[in-house]
This record gives sequence, structure tokens and C-alpha cells, in this order.
Amino acid sequence: MAEAADFQGTSPSPARRWLRRTTALLAGAPLVAGLLQLPAAGPAHADGPSLAQADADAGSVAVAVDSLTPSAPTDGDTVTVSGTVTNNGKQTVTDAHVGLRVGPEVNTRSSVDAIAKDGDDLHRSIAPEIDDKYTEKFSKLTPGVSEHFNISVPVDDLNLGEDGVYEFAVSLSGETSSQPWDRVLGIQRTFLPWQPDGAAPRTKTTALWPLVSTTHMAAETGPNEEQTPVLLNDDLAKEISPGGRLNQMVTLGKELDVTWVVDPDLLASVDAMTGSYRVRDGDKTVAGAHQAVAKQWLAELQDAVADKEVVALPFADPDLASLAHNGTDVTGSLNQLKSATDVINNTVEPILHVKPSTDFAWPVDGAVDRSIVKVATSAGADNVIARSDSLQETSGLPYTPSAARPIGGGTTAVVTDARLSKAFEGDLTKASASTLAVQRFLAQSLALNLQTGEQRSVVVAPQRMLSGSQARAMADALRALQGGTWSESQKLAAAAAAKPDPDATTEVPGPSSYPSALRKNELPRSAFVEIARTQDTLDNFKVVLSDPSRVVTPFGRALNRDMSASWRGRADEAESFRAGVKSYLDGLTGRVRLIDKSETKLSGRSATIPVTVQNNLVQDVGPLVLRLTSTNPTRLEIDGADYQEQPISVSGGHSQSVKFTTSANANGRATVIAQLYTADGRKYGEPVTFDVKVTEITATVMLVIGGGVLLLVLAGFRMYTQRKRAAARNAEKGEDGQTEEPGEPEDDPENPEGSDERLKEESEAEASEARPRASAPEQPSDPTPDTAAESADPSGTGERVDR
Repeated sequence: MAEAADFQGTSPSPARRWLRRTTALLAGAPLVAGLLQLPAAGPAHADGPSLAQADADAGSVAVAVDSLTPSAPTDGDTVTVSGTVTNNGKQTVTDAHVGLRVGPEVNTRSSVDAIAKDGDDLHRSIAPEIDDKYTEKFSKLTPGVSEHFNISVPVDDLNLGEDGVYEFAVSLSGETSSQPWDRVLGIQRTFLPWQPDGAAPRTKTTALWPLVSTTHMAAETGPNEEQTPVLLNDDLAKEISPGGRLNQMVTLGKELDVTWVVDPDLLASVDAMTGSYRVRDGDKTVAGAHQAVAKQWLAELQDAVADKEVVALPFADPDLASLAHNGTDVTGSLNQLKSATDVINNTVEPILHVKPSTDFAWPVDGAVDRSIVKVATSAGADNVIARSDSLQETSGLPYTPSAARPIGGGTTAVVTDARLSKAFEGDLTKASASTLAVQRFLAQSLALNLQTGEQRSVVVAPQRMLSGSQARAMADALRALQGGTWSESQKLAAAAAAKPDPDATTEVPGPSSYPSALRKNELPRSAFVEIARTQDTLDNFKVVLSDPSRVVTPFGRALNRDMSASWRGRADEAESFRAGVKSYLDGLTGRVRLIDKSETKLSGRSATIPVTVQNNLVQDVGPLVLRLTSTNPTRLEIDGADYQEQPISVSGGHSQSVKFTTSANANGRATVIAQLYTADGRKYGEPVTFDVKVTEITATVMLVIGGGVLLLVLAGFRMYTQRKRAAARNAEKGEDGQTEEPGEPEDDPENPEGSDERLKEESEAEASEARPRASAPEQPSDPTPDTAAESADPSGTGERVDR
């Protein structure tokens, strides 16, 4: 915000100016009198301690304002201040008292910052005490000792003038042995907003109430039908339990008029805890036991947001700046943002029973540049929540303009007020720190309202993850503001739609203006590359599944979580989460694989080779394409070519074999590669490579052939000897006086059938000799099974194939 915005745009009335001047003169009279007495006091202590000792004593007492009520008093109120004073010095403070001091009106917002910065500085001007009757006295304050104080004063006795912000201080005065005169030894300045009558006009204030957490859900789910969710740890249960951060956010927000800004991932994670879930515990998981806490928190949240404005961030609150600066050149990164946006309506409304607005993008800390705006609007958001220290005023306006700024392309930048939005940062666990934050917030709000007579819209956007103490402080401030007289509540959608100030800056800065402190905590480009690779694996995996939703949904949300803004400042944890998602997905895809094969022997010119696909998933897979490729088709062909493809589907928990026809053209070893492909032609899983040893005529085949030739030779020899004996017998009969034609036996007239019977007996004898005996042993050529039963183990060495 430009310093010009610190000046008021209107002048007070003459009567008010006269009253203010008179009050200032009366208030300054004691101070002038005190200054006139200083020269006289100096000589009296000329022999006392040195100025160095005096400086050492100055500020030796710490003053803590633990409570100031009411935070914004009006006419007739009584202001009560309580807290502690602690002697941090080495000397005892005597005749000590705590007093109240009201300084002049603080005219500008930058003056509020300056006073808050040096709230305990004794070298700044110190206003006089209002009245010694509104003090609390201590006879002594020994070193290291704290004393409690509680002072009440009617607001009328504070002598506040016109409407405005006043410096309000609590001091401790006393004496020390080294400087035995009354002086201020400690002070704490804060602010008192004074607007007793209703302001006209009132500032329209929108306060965002963020429900955002870190990543709690793992990509892993149970193998059962319900897919039991798994949480990384039990941290979420602590946050939503009574007293936890998120539990306080819901309890406090319920009583406030705020715009709830929710991360759907948080809602989904708590909703998952309402049923059966498991929690990682080292290398194992254990059953979750916080279902009742989750149900109670969701019920209270549903009640809190009923009839309230709810703005939903994209799922897991993606880091828009990291994506814009490091991820846009990585293929698919913008699609992750779109998927995170598309899932909002299926998450938020079913859980909260309210329809959220999805029209707002909120970069980290509201820091924007042109590339961030481009990315933020790519998923459909028309409004970008920026912050005034990023989209800074350059037009010299003497006031803070309204939040809405048209920045081109139909996009509106909703510029939140940096001073109000950052009021609750830092450690607010101590009551004093919380009180100072509340008073500073109210002072800035009233100072803004008094800048001009025109009504404006202001948006307050605190840090995403308020701690419990920060949330309590902000809630206290909003209660005081919403119960005050100069502001009225407004929804975020109304602030975005409000008439913009025509003189307000609308130029979005370039990337070089992005704060270096934020840039160094961005997700690196390597993160988006890893996300893209995991998405590619998921895309390849889902097409082979019979029920892709069991994998696409949990891993899709896990990839959204990979891009979460909650990883800022936690680079090692972010890398571990991304690696875990990838490792788990790789493990699932590896459950569908080819069984390894060892060397296979092929005897003969053709045979079939079986290849087995194993599916260890609980669901069916397919259709897949199994391709078997010969690297040396001149020696071994697959179905007459260099490769063959066959479709395959495998039931969950089973294996399936596919047989490929091969033909050998030459003896030797040929390498074969089996590879699974998806239906769209993308490789799936690792290939299996094995050798096929082609032996066209093996030793066994030669033995069988040799045995056959030997049998033929023996049979021919026997036939030759039988014919030779038959011829010899015929010759002997011819010498006895029987005349026969060669080769024709003579008929016996007394036994005309004798010759026929003899020939029949000889033929039967020859046939009997040639016929193999039934009891003959099995020959080596008898067929045997080629392969063993299939298993998940690699096939044995020298495996034969089917012919």
C-alpha cells in the first residue's frame, strides 16, 4: 500500500478541531512543566551514577498487557487493563507503580505500524499519565520477580477527543538505588480505537476463515471391496480432537460472520476417518480408532457453515505459484490443476451439504504475477485473491481503495489488505502478544475507515493454517470489529462484485517481482517431472483394468496432493511423499507381468512356444496384447513373420498362457522377446527375453531313423533266406523225378489242397516273424510331453516346446 494512503481524505469540523487543540494543550501542560524542571534536577544528582548506568536501568522492567477490555470502547464504558510487570534488571525497584497513558490521535496507518514496532521503546515520546488515582502501586519489585496488575478507568476519564485511533500505554515507574528518583523504567504501547457513534459510511469487511491442513492421506488403500483408506499418521486426529487446531477453528468460526475457505482434501480425509481406516506405523499399518472424533468434527462443521458462504479451493490446495514458475513446461501439469478443480463438487457438497463457490483462486500469501494469474484462471476461476503488498498501489491514492480490481480478460483481482491480513502472524501463545495483535488490527481497521467519506470493501485473508492461538486472537478481533461501530460484514462474492475504484492500480506485476523468500520454498521443476511420470504410469495402467476407478481415484487424488502448497518449507517430506506414491503404483503395475522363461529347445522345423501372463491383482485385467518377437527371423519365424500378437485377458489372482506357432529355417540359437502392450499400443511392463535353440535333426531323431533302417534290413534278409530254403526244397523234389515248371508247384492229385495249405503256412510264418512282439520295450521315438506344468517360476533349462 502506498504511503499516500495514510492521509485522511476529509477534514474534521471546526468544533472538533477546536476541541482537539484544547485537549492537546491541556494534556501537554504537565509534560512542559516536567521539561522545565529538568535543569534543576540535573545538578542535584551530579555526583550520582553515569549516563551509561542510567541507560542500563532504562527498560529494565518488562510490561505485558495481557488483557484490554473492551477492545473498542464507546461512551459510558469502563476500560479494564490487566497484565504483569517483571523486573529484568539487577537492582530492586522501589516506590513502583503502574500507570496508564493516553497519547495523541494516530492519524495514519503507517504511524500505527511505527508505534507497534517500537511499543516498548523508552526513547520515543511518552505521554503523561492520565491520573494518579488510576494506578497500582508496589512497594518494591525485586529482580526476576513479576507482579500482576489490574486497573479500571471510565472511558470518560481518558479524555479522548474526536473519533480516531489513540496511542494507549501502560508504564511502570519507580526508583533504583543508583537513580533514586521516580522515572519510567518500562512501558508497553498499544492502541485504543475510539468511535463512540456509528460511522457513516461503514467499511464493508470480508474475513476469510481458512480450513486447510497438510497432507494426511496416502495413495495406498486396502485390497478389500471397500478399499480401506490409509492415513500417513495420526496427526489429523489430534487436530480435530477437542483442543486441537482444527477443532478450535470450527468452534470459533461458528460464532463469527466469516467466509469459510475449505480444502476438499481435508474434508475427504476426515470423512474417510468416519469409517474403517488404517494408519501407517513404520512398515505396517494399524487400525484407526478415531471414528467418533471425526464424526463429531464433521457434524459441528456442517452446523457451523449452514447458511454461510463457503469457498472451496481446488483439491489439496495446489501451489499455483510453483506451477506457474516451474511446472507449465512439463506436459500434463495444468491438467492436474483442472482435475483438482473438477473434483470439488463431488467432495464438498456431499460432506458439508452446502454448495461451495469454486470461482476463486488463492495463491500462497496472495503473491501474484502475470504467470500466476494465467495459471490460476486456467482451471476456470474468474477471481484471484491477491494481497496489497503484491499488487501494490502505484497511483498515489491518499486512501486504501476497494478490494475488487479488474485486471483484464474478465478476471478480477480481489486485493486483500496486507496490514489486516498479516496482523495475526507470529507467536501469539502469550496473552500479551495476542492482545497487542487484536488492538493493532482494530486500529488499522478504524484508521482505514476514517481515510475517506466513501464506502469501501476490504478483505482480510490471514495465513492458510492459523495456529490455535492465532485463530483465537483473530476471532477476538473479528468479534470486536463486528460488534463495533465502523464496519459491517460482507461476503467474498459481494466484495469481488463491488464497483471497483477507477483510480486503483490494476496492473499485475511481472514474475521478477515475486518475493524471493517465497520463491525459494516453491516446488522444483523436478517435482512436476516426477508427477508427470507417475501420471503416465497411471494412464498406462488404468486401461488394462476391469475396474479402473479402484486405482484412478486414489492415485488421482494422491497426484493432486503432490502439488499441494502445504509442502512449502518441507522439501524432504514432499519428496518422500512423491516417491511413496510412485513406488506404490509401480508395485501394483508389477503385479501384472510376464513369467520369466529360460532357454527353450525346438526340435524339428515347427513347434509352439507357450508364454504365461500372471495377474496378482484382485481384479481382472485385459484386454492386453502379447507380442512375441524373433530377433533373428531368418533362423526362427513366429507365425511366418518376425513377430506375432495375440490378445489376452487374465482373471484376478490367476495366470494365463498363450501359445505361439514357430518355424525353424536353420539350426542354431535365436533370441525371442515377449512384451505386453495395452490396447492402444503402449508398452506395458518389462519384456521377457529368452533364447530358443533350434536343432532341425537331433541325435534322438537320428537314433529313431537308424533303428527303422536296421529293422528293414533285417526283414529283407529274412525274406531272402526263406526264399532260398524254399528253392532248395523244390530242387530236391525235382531230383526225385517230379517235373515242375520253374516257380510253379505241381498239384497233388490225392491232396489237391495240400500245396495251398503249405503256401498259407509259410506266409503266416513270415508274417509272424515280421510282426513285433507285444512285450517289446518302448522305443525312443515314442512321443512324450514337451513341457512341464505351468507355474509362476521361470521355466527349466532346456525346456521343450509343443510341436
